[in-house]
This record gives sequence, structure tokens and C-alpha cells, in this order.
Amino acid sequence: MTFNDELTLLLKARYPIIFINTIEEDRVEYIIRKHIKTTLNRSIYSWDFVDGYTNNPNNDGFAKRNPLQALELVERLTAETPAIFLLKDFNRFLSDISISRKLKNISRILKLQPKTIIIIGSDFNIPKELQDLITLLQFQLPLENEISQELKRLITSLKIEINPELFETLTQACQGLSLERIRRVLSKIIATYKTINENSIGILLSEKKQIISQTEILEYWSVTEGIGNIGGVENLKDWLKKRKTSFSTQAFNYGLPTPRGLLLVGIQGTGKSLTAKAISNEWQLPLLKLDVGKLFGGIVGESESRLRQTIEIAETLSPCILWIDEIDKAFSINDSRGDSGTSNRILATFISWLSEKTKPVFVVATANNVELLPLEIIRKGRFDEIFFLDLPQKDERRQIFQIHLKEFRPKTWNSFDYDKLAQLSELFSGAEIRQSIIEAMYHAFYEQREFTTDDICLALSQLIPLAQLESDQNLKLQNWAASGRIRLASSKII
Repeated sequence: MTFNDELTLLLKARYPIIFINTIEEDRVEYIIRKHIKTTLNRSIYSWDFVDGYTNNPNNDGFAKRNPLQALELVERLTAETPAIFLLKDFNRFLSDISISRKLKNISRILKLQPKTIIIIGSDFNIPKELQDLITLLQFQLPLENEISQELKRLITSLKIEINPELFETLTQACQGLSLERIRRVLSKIIATYKTINENSIGILLSEKKQIISQTEILEYWSVTEGIGNIGGVENLKDWLKKRKTSFSTQAFNYGLPTPRGLLLVGIQGTGKSLTAKAISNEWQLPLLKLDVGKLFGGIVGESESRLRQTIEIAETLSPCILWIDEIDKAFSINDSRGDSGTSNRILATFISWLSEKTKPVFVVATANNVELLPLEIIRKGRFDEIFFLDLPQKDERRQIFQIHLKEFRPKTWNSFDYDKLAQLSELFSGAEIRQSIIEAMYHAFYEQREFTTDDICLALSQLIPLAQLESDQNLKLQNWAASGRIRLASSKII
């Protein structure tokens, strides 16, 4: 049921007071005036604290700075006059006893007459004594078709031509922004580039970063890493490439469900976090990192509220990537917080959302120890696929060395002996391979010369890979992966 249909139904049923939760009061007023007034033929009276009633010559300025008097207009109108009273930010006055009592008295009139009070505000905090009178109605941010219409209008007015593929990407990037914010950011794009092109996406994503910065639980990550920055894991790369355009209109028209998410399990330093960043860059979607530790608040019910807020923000900014790093530490079955069941309630809410979410939020969760994860998370239906990232094989180590040396020495990277480096780096993770190159650079820089293959070999001989220190845990992971209960990120396992 659309917002217009739901609101019309509530008005016809003579619900006395409706609270519309939104930050877009201009847009909701426009929709009410355009659709509801013509559908139900009701007069509309709009009030705010500073200007009083406006848009009506007979009552212009009435009840200015007087919320109690604003309610008196409901009684002054004749019983036969169908009317809607739009009271902006009126929720801020509901805790006043005189306002609360007046609303209770007026509600008797509203139930018998074709009159309705609609409160428009962004902070839904209704006193207990009024909760039975007030009906909450969510007003969502503009949907894809509304954004598309607004972009077409703005692009036509600016006399700019853009290709259909860029237009679709722009439409997706604008999801999660209000129409007013879309207009402002397009003005910023025109002022910066004098046109609308591929560079515009970056400005749109930075605008979304402003919304994310309002919460301390989610963090917006700007990434430059792509699929090409990941060495090996060809099965995982192939899986990701096939789903690159799965959020497009063509995929929707094809009937293709949007991918739900990935769980990446493996040894530390094998590229799980790097993969989350690469997906964001490759798919051109904003990357939100969830700090699960900050979900847990000290006040009863605060943790659940923070999780709901996080989910709401992620869905508002969809399509997006939600990155949950080291989920095994957040929802460990051995966790003994002694939090009176808060962890279990958070877990239940989270996995329920994973299973039932309809918004295009692609969840990328990473874990180092799958044994610590509750079975509810790893069972089918939560994620599209679970991949195991093992220590890189010889060919993969050679590729990882090439990727990093191209970054550090883009002109001379061909001069290194990659077969020798790959041979000597057995049991090294991708992160440890990078560190060996950095160690070699420090050594050569100290001697005021360019570093060579021998310097990296020396660093490899001095570094002790984590796989040697935690050999038992790594062997358990590898045996579990070899059992066939998880998909391998690489072509084969060692």
C-alpha cells in the first residue's frame, strides 16, 4: 500500500490525529495538497510556530507562537467543513499538559466530524497518555521512479544530455537523499564540473557521507581498491563479477533478485576486508562499516534501538554495501558478557533482518574463526554464499607480490624474481607478504640504495608468519573447508 493510499484510508476512517514521521515537510505537504485535497475535497490549513496559519487568507497569521491556540481553530470551523490541519513540529509541544488535554478533548469532535489533525515532524516521541490517539505513518524518502522523474526535470531544465547508463547510475546514487538534497547536490555538481558526468557520482556519495556521520555506529569508507588489487581467489572474483550489474534496472526487469550478501571466513591477512572494499569500488556502491561493539549501550533497550537505527540508515542509503568486520567476535557463542540477554536479542534482530530484508543492502561479513559463530548466522538463507579464503598458493603469492611491487615501484616492478619470492613465502598471508616488502624497503633505505629481491628474501627469512604460530587453528579451518561445507575462494585448497 502506497503512502497516498494509506493516508486516504486513515482519513476516510476518521482517525483523529496522524503523525507523519519525515524530514521532508515541504514534500509531504505538496503530496497532501496534490492528491488528498482532490481525492477527498478537504480544505487544508497549515500551521507552524513562527508564522502561525498560512495559505488561508481568513486565518493568515492566526495562532502565531501559540500552539494551544492552533488547536482552537479546529473547534472554530463549522462541523460541516471537511478539513485537514497540518501542524509542523507540533510533536515538540505534546509533553505540555495543556496541549495534551486539549488534544484529548478535541479528539471527541474529530471522531464525529470530517476533520483530521496531521502532525509533521522528524522526532517520534509521543507521551504515553496520547499514544492511543495518535497513529504513526512513515513517509519514505523518494523512491526510484520519483528520483528518476526529478532528475529528468532537472537535466531538461539545464539542457544537458547524458547517456542512459550514467542516468541509471545517478538514479541509484541519489537513493537515500531527499528531493531537496538531490537538487542541492546537482547544483554543486554543475558548479564544480559545469556538466553532469561520471565524476558526479563521487559528489553524490560524499553527500551520503554527511548523513552517515550523524551516527557513531556506522562509518562511511572511501575506497580506491578494486578487484584487481586482490591476488588469487579466482572463484570469489568470478562470483563477484557475475553480480556486478545485479542492482541495475535491467536485472530488476529480468526478474533477478538482488544479492543478499557474503560471509568471508578465513585465516587473518588473506584479504577478507580488502574484498569488502573492492566490492564497493567495483560495484560503485557506498561502503558502510558497522562497528558492532558500539551497538551495545548501557541503558536497557538502547542496544536494540541502535541496531534498528543502523538498519534504517543502511536501508535509506541503499543500494549500498554493509561491511561487518570480524562478526565472530561480535556474536561469539562463547561470549559471556552477562548482559541479561542483550546479545541474544541483538543477534535475533540482526539475523531476522538478514533473512527478511527487501532493500538492496549487500552485507559483507568477515570471520576468522567459524567455530565461534552461532549456527543461525551460517545456515543457508542469511547469506548468498560463504567463501573460505585460505593462505595463498604459490601462483597466488606470485600475483600478490606483483600487485604490491607495482604499487611501490611502478617503473621497475619487472626486475624482481617472482618465482623465488613465491617459493620462499610459503605460509605467508597477503598482508604478511606486503609487510615483507616494506621491511625490505626500510633495510635498503637505511643503506641508501634501492631495494632488491634479495632484500625481500632476507625480510621473509626474518618474519614469522602467523600460520606457524596458530597452526592448529589454521589446520581446523582448512579441514573444515576441505569437507565441502563451504565454497573455496581459490580454485583448489593446499
